[in-house]
This record gives sequence, C-alpha cells and structure tokens, in this order.
Amino acid sequence: MAQVTLEGVNKHYGADQALFDISLDIPDGAFAVFVGPSGCGKSTLLRSIAGLEGISSGRIGIGGEDVTAVAPSERDVAMVFQSYALYPHMSVRENMDFGMKVNGFNDGTRKERIAEAARILQLTNYLDRKPGQLSGGQRQRVAIGRAIVKQPKVFLFDEPLSNLDAKLRIQMRVELETLHRELEATMIYVTHDQVEAMTMADVIVVLNGGRIEQVGAPMELYHKPATEFVAGFIGAPSMNFLDVSPAADGVAYGDATLSARPMSAPPARAGIRPEHVGLAEPGDGQIDVAVRVKEALGGESYLYTTTASGDEIVVRADGETPIAPGDRAGLTLPEARLHFFARDGARVEA
Repeated sequence: MAQVTLEGVNKHYGADQALFDISLDIPDGAFAVFVGPSGCGKSTLLRSIAGLEGISSGRIGIGGEDVTAVAPSERDVAMVFQSYALYPHMSVRENMDFGMKVNGFNDGTRKERIAEAARILQLTNYLDRKPGQLSGGQRQRVAIGRAIVKQPKVFLFDEPLSNLDAKLRIQMRVELETLHRELEATMIYVTHDQVEAMTMADVIVVLNGGRIEQVGAPMELYHKPATEFVAGFIGAPSMNFLDVSPAADGVAYGDATLSARPMSAPPARAGIRPEHVGLAEPGDGQIDVAVRVKEALGGESYLYTTTASGDEIVVRADGETPIAPGDRAGLTLPEARLHFFARDGARVEA
C-alpha cells in the first residue's frame, strides 16, 4: 500500500475556489476520514486524489510518486461510490471480474482474486446472482469487492453507506473496519456523518469551506478541538456553547463563574459536551434551567433545557431520571470539562 501526500492543493471552478492550500500526509495503512458539512470540499478533495478532478495548483503524491499529472487509471487507486454502479445484467462474479478482464489479467489470477474478495466480504454464496437479487448491503459489498480485486495502493470511499438504512450502516461500518484490518490497506473515506468518522478512523480530517480545520485521531479531536467549528461538529449531540465574558476572578456566564484560571486570550465562548454537564436540584448548581424536551432512549435520556437568558443546554442524563418537561433543574459545568474559544473561533488555552 502507500502513503498519500498533498502539498498546497488548490482547486478553482472558474472564479470560485473549492479547495484552499490543502497540505496533508496520510500514513501508509491508515484509515483516514474526510468529514465536514455539505459543500466543504471533502468529495472534491477525494476526487482530486483519484484524478477524477484536476487540481489548479499543488502536488499529489501516492507511494512516493508524484501523480499530479497522472491519469486516473494509472494512479493505482480504487474508488467506491455512494451509488453502487454495478452492471445490472452481470452476475456478482462478472461485476468483480470485468475490470480485471479489460485490463488483461489471466484467468487464474482473476479467479483467485474473486474467490478471495468473496471470502472476505461473505459473498461466496452470491457470486452467480444478479445485483437485483441482492440487498442494499450486499450490493455495496459487491462494489467494495470490485475494488478489492484490483489490489490497489489506496482505496477511496465516497459516502458509500449513505443509501443504506440505519441498521445496515452500522453493520457495514463494522465490516469496513474488519476489512481494513485484514487488508492493512491505506483507505480514505468521505462522510458528512461524524459518528462514522469517530468510529472508523485512525485519522480524521475536518474540512470547512474548502480548508482543513484540524487533523488528528478521533479522541484528540473530541477532547481538544482546535476551533469552535470542530468542537461543534465532532460529537453527538453537538457541544453546548455559551457566550461568556471576562470577570475579575476569571470567566463568567451571567452570575456564574466558569473558570478562575488565567487564559492565553480573552474567551468569547465556552463549550461543554452534553455528557459532561452535571445535574443538581434547582438553586444548587451553577445555572438554573427549565426542561423543555426529554428524549428517553432507554439506557440514557437527553434533556433539552433553557437558561434564563434563553440559551439552550443539552444534558445527557441516566435513562431512569425522573426529570420531565416543565421541571426546573440546576446544572453544574465542571471547569475541567469546559472548552474556551476566542471571537474568531480559535481555541483559548488556560
């Protein structure tokens, strides 16, 4: 497999710029996930690596080779799309065989690779079926199998699970993680779903407006987001944010002191994740709130609460909590769990 290197990649569509000075190293054998909202440039970046989009400036390297001007077919990558893109009149075996046959692989090699891909993807009993006779998850596995038989340097996935129902998405996530461990392959995966990013990635690349906001391991982004955007995007439900102000003894939200530690710069916003907010009796916490909505999910509940100034704070509580909509509660915001951000969104360190 191979390391993927991007150096100063820019992409223009006429007067509009889609990618801004993207520089990135994806290690050999890593599972990297590009994540961000719609229109952030993640699919454009993936297609640029594949060679399906030409870049305006910069350099793309795969396995130590400059492939910036190399045709897609010569980059030794395999791409799996959101749509399965299978030939409906061909069997599973024929779909996986087609690319190898066109490229002149001998019969023995083709049969061996198809058998191995079918074993890995649990498709052995379906090789003679047509795509129309398969479930959505099985069809997506065929599309992945078609990529596996190429034995490429890099696998590229463009939102491959977005057409599947919730249960199948979870199942396919597990299968892709297993596939990565078995193949020890370099994989780059695009999604707008931060849950997929957190559960699958070795490395997450968070994109926003065509720029990289942060690169890091999933828990690094969760515990130490570099910007308010990353803090709000990573985690479900999203991080709570409050407008704060400097106080004589630190940082305050209304009458509540949130931190007495000296800061590297004056923070404008404080953030805390729902799972880190503590519950107390009214008057016993730092902030009193009204509970508007309760989502009971069995093992846990989410309380959607509103402060006196109208800010919403989501709290993850025990599934058996008796608190109900219309109740009042006190909230505690542990200082060690708070994140502070400047007016421009950059992280402020204590």
